[in-house]
Amino acid sequence: MSRPNIFEDNLPTRQKTASVWQLIFLSATVVGIIFLSTLLINILNSSFGYVALEARVPPETLAVNGVPLEELPKEELVRLLQEHLSSGAFNKLENEKPFEKRSRSEVYDLVISRIVKYKVVESWNLFESLFRADEIRARVAEEFPEAELRFMSWLTVDTIRRPQSSEALLAGMRTAILGSLWTIVITIIVAFPLGVSAAIYLEEYAQDNWINRLIRTNINNLAGVPSIIYGMLGLAIFVRSLEKLTSGAVFGLVDPTTANGRTILSAALTLALLILPLIIINAQEAIRAVPQSLRRASLGLGATKWQTVWWHVLPNALPGILTGTILAVSRAIGETAPLVVVGASTAITFDPTSPFSKFTTLPIQIYQWTARPQGEWRHLAAAAIIVLLTLLLTLNATAILLRNRFTKRF
Repeated sequence: MSRPNIFEDNLPTRQKTASVWQLIFLSATVVGIIFLSTLLINILNSSFGYVALEARVPPETLAVNGVPLEELPKEELVRLLQEHLSSGAFNKLENEKPFEKRSRSEVYDLVISRIVKYKVVESWNLFESLFRADEIRARVAEEFPEAELRFMSWLTVDTIRRPQSSEALLAGMRTAILGSLWTIVITIIVAFPLGVSAAIYLEEYAQDNWINRLIRTNINNLAGVPSIIYGMLGLAIFVRSLEKLTSGAVFGLVDPTTANGRTILSAALTLALLILPLIIINAQEAIRAVPQSLRRASLGLGATKWQTVWWHVLPNALPGILTGTILAVSRAIGETAPLVVVGASTAITFDPTSPFSKFTTLPIQIYQWTARPQGEWRHLAAAAIIVLLTLLLTLNATAILLRNRFTKRF
């Protein structure tokens, strides 16, 4: 009597189970792609569309000798400002930045904002502008006969290069972009070496005792702490306790009596604390994945412990470490709550020039714009989201290129 072939008897059942799980995984992937596509479409839909504008002073009335406003030279634009503004307002602009040092586009923006003063009376998103264009034109002609209907892109080069403003049509993202770059660069400079060093110690040098096990457990717990808690910690330590350092007063950059620790440095150090547990955990996993045989071979050839770590363990673990850093930085660049607690400004018009500058960031700017009731601010926020995603993808792509480079080398 032949023995039953258990493998062949169970094969159809196992194949059926594998097919079911494959379908589940495929469905999860499709659902994720659908959600992501919906999000991107919604953002793009809000970044373009018709806008009905009313001008306090029609631009055509400002033409000089038949030359329209948009073609006037810089000298004529300055003359228009001098004619239409009070002497006090004109002198204030001159004191802020002499007109001779301003570009023609800067002076033109001043004419638009101070004399023409466009006002958005109604706005529509992209899909409405494409599929209901005739209805929109008819409504504007009936309800806003003096308004000009334009198809606008809220994401332009001018929007990126302009600073913040109280008017949506003149508001820009330059200050927020620079603030985000300053903050995230300092965060990486602080968190990356600290996180990798801690991971090396815990994996390569620390003994297996209750103290080190407690440290590892606490690091894992800290990775799940809400970001607002880190914001409160940053407020207590970096903004208040270390105010003289984070404000620059220690280096003589500001008056100690007026020092304020709500600076880029405080925000960056807070975000560094936020992502430090993530970097440590991921770096530990990457170091742990390096085969023990590589360590034994290095030590057997006479290398010291540090030489083994530096020349063999780290190079092989570096791709995994960079992958973990990408995830950590992606979290940090989109954080809002800890920066609000630390003291990020919601409305700031000057660019940060050092780690001790006051600041805002793109997530803070997006939050502030979406909180306003006017529809045009939500369009501007959607454009800022595209810039934030582009910035995030650029940083991630750089890290991925570095990871691939080291992966090929070793």
